[in-house]
Amino acid sequence: MLAFLGYLSLVLALACAIYATVTAIVVIRKPDAAALESARRAAFLPFLLLTLSSLCLIALLVTEHFEIGYVAEVTSRAMPIYLRVTALWGGQAGSLLFWAWLMSGFTGVAMLRKWDEDRELMPAVIVATMVTLGFFVGLVIFIENPFALMWQTTTGEIVQAMLQPAATLPFTAQDGRGLNPLLRHPGMIIHPPMLYLGFVSFVIPYAFAMAALWNRRTDASWIQTTRRWTLVGWLFLSLGLILGGRWAYDVLGWGGYWGWDPVENASLIPWLTATAFLHSVMIQEKRGMLKKWNMVLIILTYALVIFGTFLTRSGVLSSVHAFAQSAIGPLFFAFIGITFVISMALLFREWDHLRSDAQIDSLLSRESAFLLNNLLFVGITASVFWGTIFPMISEIVTGQKITVGPPFYNQVAGPQFAALVLLMGVAPLLAWRKASAQQLGRMLMIPFAVSLVVVIVLVVLGITNPGALLGFWITALVGGTTVLEFVRGTAARMRTSRENAFVAISTLMARNRRRYGGYIIHLGVVLIAIGVVGTSFYQQETQGRLTPGEQMTLGRYVMVYESLDEFMMEDNRQVARAVVGVYRDGQRVGELYPRRDFYFDSQQPMTIPGVRSSIEDDFYVLLVDWEEIGASGATFKVYLNPLVNWIWAGGIVFILGTLIAAWPDAQERRRTVLAAAPVRP
Repeated sequence: MLAFLGYLSLVLALACAIYATVTAIVVIRKPDAAALESARRAAFLPFLLLTLSSLCLIALLVTEHFEIGYVAEVTSRAMPIYLRVTALWGGQAGSLLFWAWLMSGFTGVAMLRKWDEDRELMPAVIVATMVTLGFFVGLVIFIENPFALMWQTTTGEIVQAMLQPAATLPFTAQDGRGLNPLLRHPGMIIHPPMLYLGFVSFVIPYAFAMAALWNRRTDASWIQTTRRWTLVGWLFLSLGLILGGRWAYDVLGWGGYWGWDPVENASLIPWLTATAFLHSVMIQEKRGMLKKWNMVLIILTYALVIFGTFLTRSGVLSSVHAFAQSAIGPLFFAFIGITFVISMALLFREWDHLRSDAQIDSLLSRESAFLLNNLLFVGITASVFWGTIFPMISEIVTGQKITVGPPFYNQVAGPQFAALVLLMGVAPLLAWRKASAQQLGRMLMIPFAVSLVVVIVLVVLGITNPGALLGFWITALVGGTTVLEFVRGTAARMRTSRENAFVAISTLMARNRRRYGGYIIHLGVVLIAIGVVGTSFYQQETQGRLTPGEQMTLGRYVMVYESLDEFMMEDNRQVARAVVGVYRDGQRVGELYPRRDFYFDSQQPMTIPGVRSSIEDDFYVLLVDWEEIGASGATFKVYLNPLVNWIWAGGIVFILGTLIAAWPDAQERRRTVLAAAPVRP
């Protein structure tokens, strides 16, 4: 009965989405306030229906209904209840339902907002959001039904069986396979929801952009309306990327946090275009420029969000993250193509009317810096996109799948990222319209001097790699310019308002959260960049077989193999855990417990490293192989990752800055659109 109720809710949600779409299209052709209100209410209902459907699936997962194929695939009796709940997004069918539910939630909130100022946009917004939601709900119903029974049967037989008790069915599994061990890590419990929230959030700005194009609105009002949505989406997408990196570092057992995996790239690509969009819209709000850029960027972001979901779900590319191959691939590809063509057609229709209200007056100006920022982000996007899809293209053309590895991305995207970080420090110092080279030089003098001192100190300490020195110089320069902006603003308030330093900086940030929240984000990027430079240029690794009492040396560390135990856990997994002592410069600094867990329900292992962390580095130990208890010998792989914890610290600062920037301030509430243009008939 729960399965039938969940499935029926899906069908009704699809019906509501179709009704809302058709009614909104009718309203576009012939305005009718009552019909528009009916479409708005119908667009809200899928959230309630998909909530019910998701709760039904969670109940089936928790109560061990193994006659349901999805339940048998992703849960087992040995799994704790919290993992059974998170199994909602642990497989393909459930994750698509979860995606659709989140999408319906964001759409529902959008439908509840006050529409007084944007009522003419509402019909087109409903069409764009409901078409997207209807596509995903349709996939769940017709292709990836999480309520289907374990055996192959027709839709009618499935629905009939849903109404029967499990005991009367011809076959019911006694236990399930269990969730993939890689998905049982806390990072993966949180990572997918954050990533999906980021994905679905960008559907709302896209819908408003399409509505603005349809209604021939060339002003920046749609940007102001959706700015909070964009920041929220960007925040969740950033959180998803950071958590995904931490999960990879803790679970995949290769000593790194980013391997340029296709699904990692699929999450990064829309983040790049969204970041470019967030910077670019400031120019349109301030100067009425880059209108075409902003439309292109939000269309690209929406298309890449769907493309990222397509890569994950279709199985067309090999990835540790991707689900099994599925028939949904062609449908995703068709949906991306159709929506992209329609979006570009609307854009080209309005192309000539999206002219900038002003022109770039000087190459040395903030406008030029933001345009260069956009070009770099799009360049990185193109590089990563090409490297990601090239294996698929090569297989289609030549019949052989050619893998594109990290060296390609590091060589192509690495310099572009370095240029972006450098620009991040210089751009805020440039004036609007036209900046003075002499004034810019004076503002850069102190940070530049500090950055040179940092490089000299690093050389004295023995760091001579040119790439590393360049990276540390850029981070020192950018960090210095950003901190100096806080110092200058605080000093000015202390002079004019006679406030102490703490009150002055607090007031400064409270009155312009958007600006200073952005500076904090920049500081987070600087910390992340320091960690990336350290791990990229100075990571060390070694591997060896040790008997109890033997030792292995890596850098300033010595690891001594002490013992190994094997035992069973209550959740039906066998654990082999080694005990190793860690010494640094001759002093014992800790004890680590690298282990291998084997899950009998899914017949899969998981490697858990032992890590000794400090602000300077991580000593990272993996148990690769071992002999039975009583015999001698275990094989370990050891990594030394300098400055890796600066990445996670930078991620925290990054998220804090985003929260501050997203919080509305008094100036923003009073801000008017300077780039406004009249609506054309």
